[in-house]
Amino acid sequence: MTAVSGGPVVTLPMSVGSFAAQVWTDHATKVEHLSVSSPIPAPDSLPALVRLHSECLTGDVFGSYRCDCGEQLEHALALIGEQGGTVIYLRGQEGRGIGLANKLKAYALQESGWDTVEANEQLGLPVDARDYQIAAEILRQLGLTRIRLLSNNPLKSERLIHHGIDVETMVSSEVPSRAENHKYLQTKRDRLSHRFSRLADHPIQQS
Repeated sequence: MTAVSGGPVVTLPMSVGSFAAQVWTDHATKVEHLSVSSPIPAPDSLPALVRLHSECLTGDVFGSYRCDCGEQLEHALALIGEQGGTVIYLRGQEGRGIGLANKLKAYALQESGWDTVEANEQLGLPVDARDYQIAAEILRQLGLTRIRLLSNNPLKSERLIHHGIDVETMVSSEVPSRAENHKYLQTKRDRLSHRFSRLADHPIQQS
């Protein structure tokens, strides 16, 4: 039996287009993940555009400005709705893999002055506990072994390559910073090597 198996494919109409949605069950952990794929073919025989999106309840559902997760997801769906490709929504990866309760504990430490890396370290937790083996298996089952990765995080690319996925290039998923998440994004750039080309030294106020 494979590590992950897919359920039936259903149509998921959204404001940015109609997508094919499929649930994928990790047999080891019983965690269910979701892929949403646009029917639009990649242009000029380019590899498919793929976003691996780690679950973020606070950002994705409640629209928290402490991170850029919700806005990155919106950006990814809009871009893939236009260009084709797939978003794989990885559940069980809250807070870069430390879980919701620990993420909020880390938030409390950040409110005391620690940055996002230091807060995890103060809790005795990994800075980034995520592994993308299941994501790589889902991509293989979708026939997506050569991709353009929609991400700012080079570690994500490295781990996918380690698991046998050919990441031909990375496509920026950068969204504008806010006063509430500017330090967080600076830390991801300066300490986690995330690629931000438009991140200013000071936050840009948004209406």
